[in-house]
Amino acid sequence: MTDKPVAIVSGVGPATGSAIVRRFSAGGFRVVALARSADRINALAGTLPDVHAIACDVSGESAVRAAVAEVRQRFGPPEVLVHNAVGGGWGNFQEIDPQMLRNNFEVNVMGLLYLAREVAADMVKRGKGTILVTGNTSSIRGKANFAGFAPTKAAQRILAESIARELGPAGVHVAYILIDAVIDTPRMRERMSDKPDDFFIKPAAIADELFHLHGQDRSAWSFLTELRPFNEKW
Repeated sequence: MTDKPVAIVSGVGPATGSAIVRRFSAGGFRVVALARSADRINALAGTLPDVHAIACDVSGESAVRAAVAEVRQRFGPPEVLVHNAVGGGWGNFQEIDPQMLRNNFEVNVMGLLYLAREVAADMVKRGKGTILVTGNTSSIRGKANFAGFAPTKAAQRILAESIARELGPAGVHVAYILIDAVIDTPRMRERMSDKPDDFFIKPAAIADELFHLHGQDRSAWSFLTELRPFNEKW
């Protein structure tokens, strides 16, 4: 163990998750990256100082408990948790496989519950800590063809608010980051090749805001933070 604070980031993929890991690593944290794919996060960990990878499917309570116990044993209790893992899918409500909705709920909502429960006690004991959740506009509106996804993000936001109200008085900051934009990834660039650069939100910019939220003075904490490009219509 070192004197570095520890951050856990779930759902570490090639875009937002990796950007969050990089930002907290640059900010002086020992970062533990969680993802279902061990190969992906091991490759990332190999390129950054004091970044460590643990394979974990956050939809499983026992897997989350084991992963956080390993973090605590190897590095110490986490000061920051970022729940970035997401289960997604689209389709008409009459046609989607109901299992898709169940699976998305397990990752988006139950994953948050499992992770928060594992880290909360240590944060409360120290009287400080931060839990950040990356969300999107599906958490506040149910658009057509989003029936398998939007209900889970809405439930996630409400769960985060409930956790925030419980942990805030104990000194633990919980915030929900609503991303109203298309994230700049190779896949989305390919799908939307006609869009200009400033149409997309940059993963590094999302990560910067998460780091800022962690550093907010406790006299002026945010819960719901909305992020969108300057020219986004809303």
